[in-house]
Amino acid sequence: MHRSRRVKAVDFGTLTDAAVIERSLRDSESFAVIFDRHAPYIHRYLARRLGAGTADDLVAETFLAAFRRRERFDTAYPDARPWLYGIATNLIRQHRREEEREYRLRQAYIPALSEASHADRVTTVVTAQSLRHMLFGALAELSTGDRDVLLLIAWEELTYDETASALAIPVGTVRSRLHRARKLLREALGSDPTNAIEEISSNG
Repeated sequence: MHRSRRVKAVDFGTLTDAAVIERSLRDSESFAVIFDRHAPYIHRYLARRLGAGTADDLVAETFLAAFRRRERFDTAYPDARPWLYGIATNLIRQHRREEEREYRLRQAYIPALSEASHADRVTTVVTAQSLRHMLFGALAELSTGDRDVLLLIAWEELTYDETASALAIPVGTVRSRLHRARKLLREALGSDPTNAIEEISSNG
């Protein structure tokens, strides 16, 4: 007579992404944990670069590609987010024209003002809008590689090492691309682009 086995429930909250992905090789349904943890961040990144409509489609493609490639994930990295950003960025590159068109559309965006807005409020909004207009125009002019590095660091707050891992490039290349991108934006804006990038990061 065989003694029945009790299957111990897994507390995924205690597992790193690497451990979850490793487990998913035996239990494919476990990979849903990776989706639950990171889909909102990947969707936000895609929406910022391509617009919400395209992001809805590409976030699913990103995780489907990740699922298919999970055997190749380097479990030396506990956090899967840089890896997922890398997959998403590769998909974005297939939509380069759409991304540049998205930035051009955002250049024309004018926020609504209430009737109660005072002159100083109007001045502030107009100034911010002008900066936004120049920034999105400059982003559209960046090379694909420079833009990828800049936005992963400025918008998604990846470290240099994480960005290098996401894009499969040396850290030195990350530094040189970031330096070049910031220089070009500084020339376009006539000032340090950091505040402008943070502004559009917080406002979508």
